Amino acid sequence: METDAAGARTPATDVPAADSQGSGAHLLWYGAAWAIVAAGAIAGAIAFVAATGMRPGYDAFGWMVWGHQVLYGSLNTSGAPSWKPLTFLFTLPYALFGQTQVWLWSVTSVTGTIAAGVFAARVAYHLTGPVLPSRRFAPFAAGAFAGVAVMGIQTWPHLVLIANSDPLVVALLLAAIDAHLCGHPRWAFAASVMASLDRPETWAFAGCYGVWLFWTDRRARLAVPLALLAIGAVWFVVPGLTSNSWFSAGDLALNQHTAIHGSKILGVLHRWRNLYELPMQLAFLAGVAVAIWRRDRRLLGVAATALLWVIVEIGFALHGWSAASRYLIEPAAVCIVVAAALVGQLLGGAPWVSELRAPSWMSPALRWGGPVLVVVLGVSLIGSAQLRVHDWRYDLPLARADGRQNRRLVAVVDRLGGGAVIRTCGRIATIPGSQSTLAWAVGLNVGDVANHIGRAIDKGRPVVAFTPHDYGWHVRVYNQPRRQRARCARLKTNTVTGSGTRRSPNRPIMLAGRRRGLVEPAAAQWTTTPARTAARLPATAGPGPTRAPTPGDLSRRSATVAISPPDVRRGPRARAPETNATGQLDLQRKQRFVQFPGNPERTA
Repeated sequence: METDAAGARTPATDVPAADSQGSGAHLLWYGAAWAIVAAGAIAGAIAFVAATGMRPGYDAFGWMVWGHQVLYGSLNTSGAPSWKPLTFLFTLPYALFGQTQVWLWSVTSVTGTIAAGVFAARVAYHLTGPVLPSRRFAPFAAGAFAGVAVMGIQTWPHLVLIANSDPLVVALLLAAIDAHLCGHPRWAFAASVMASLDRPETWAFAGCYGVWLFWTDRRARLAVPLALLAIGAVWFVVPGLTSNSWFSAGDLALNQHTAIHGSKILGVLHRWRNLYELPMQLAFLAGVAVAIWRRDRRLLGVAATALLWVIVEIGFALHGWSAASRYLIEPAAVCIVVAAALVGQLLGGAPWVSELRAPSWMSPALRWGGPVLVVVLGVSLIGSAQLRVHDWRYDLPLARADGRQNRRLVAVVDRLGGGAVIRTCGRIATIPGSQSTLAWAVGLNVGDVANHIGRAIDKGRPVVAFTPHDYGWHVRVYNQPRRQRARCARLKTNTVTGSGTRRSPNRPIMLAGRRRGLVEPAAAQWTTTPARTAARLPATAGPGPTRAPTPGDLSRRSATVAISPPDVRRGPRARAPETNATGQLDLQRKQRFVQFPGNPERTA
């Protein structure tokens, strides 16, 4: 019952049952649609991971190490990679599933990649605006253009195939924009908070949007301060408890080799511009110009998001942080969405086209000029599409090789008795770029794995060296005390090194070696040196070619033994280590050691 102006009680006016049922049905359909999209994204991610055989890169294995070490109460965030709370939220529960953690994180990362395309399409659809009734396909075409174009950002294939978290941040940023355009500010703030747990550039967006939400929504005035405080707590309190500094994440990012030398401002702008070719840049500028002319606040606000991100990145570069190209794919994705909105408006004959003052005889040109411009833009982007296809074709074999090498590392560690047995024989060492993978396999923090085998050996302490070569691993022991020399000698292992098939990236090196009589095909999957056999084999004096083994030596050996790196002859034109877009060493571009079956191994 309600009271009228005279004080009389009147029956309350309830919402009609039909309206409430319709609203409930709409919500049910909306939730079911999103469930179908989420299930499709996860299924696509599973199929992609299974088909490519990809495995995470350096940073991702470091994130998974954090999850493992928390379970054992020995988390240490002092070493690389830098602390990222968002990835930790996933890798910690995934650590409960053991070695399946690698597969779970790979699927999560690829799912974020697919979600980035979905939300880019939704944002472009909303920004297209009203179109002619006969061209209702235009918003959908704009969405398809945005979803595909986001996948064509420079370095995107590599980031996907190493299970990096940056595509996931792109998805969260675009999800926040989509939620705001759909009238769900709380969801937009939640997505911006989640993105803030991975990239500090997003703090500015979460803070500004949180202040606006606090001012406009009374029911959010408790949640907003708590969320902003939680961002600071997980970024600084956790490193303060698990490392030597509260600011360890920022300290690790200082003075990296990817830092900009020269003008920081121009360097950041140059890296941002190189993420896409000139036609897409011109389309973005044209979209901004049209939005300014029409005073389209929504489109200008989205474009301002990209500009604010770049300004923050310039500030980081001036501070001394790297401002790598992958830190700028978020504003690049926003620019693509703005360009896609312009594509939709041109295709749909937006009302602003009719507002152009022109003679009547130009009306056909105005009506069909938009689609023609879109066709010109599409043709101009064919070269960019071909480059991206080339990138995928180049990175896919490397991803399969990485996956094969990582699986063989797990098999090696299991064959040798596990990480606990290996650690009893000395400090574990490997080459730069492989620390996180090896740390995850043997159950150590990344900082506990030496990244320079020679320096570790020179200290005179026991060392177990893991060397990746030709998609395999070579395990050796050095400086072993007499009491454990026989036991630790059993750790010496070498996996099969390259098949020399046509699809193998190291085929030119292998074939050149065979022509010179340096390489022979591997005949066994595992080549190990028993302790009693290693003791009988003659030791070499140092680097260089070794003498040919005698028939007696070969008859006493149970399997083929490969020489260790001091005695390794490098294949012709072996390339020096290079760095990829993430600043980490690429295992497939390191110097490849060529195996000499039949030569004795240097005893440690």
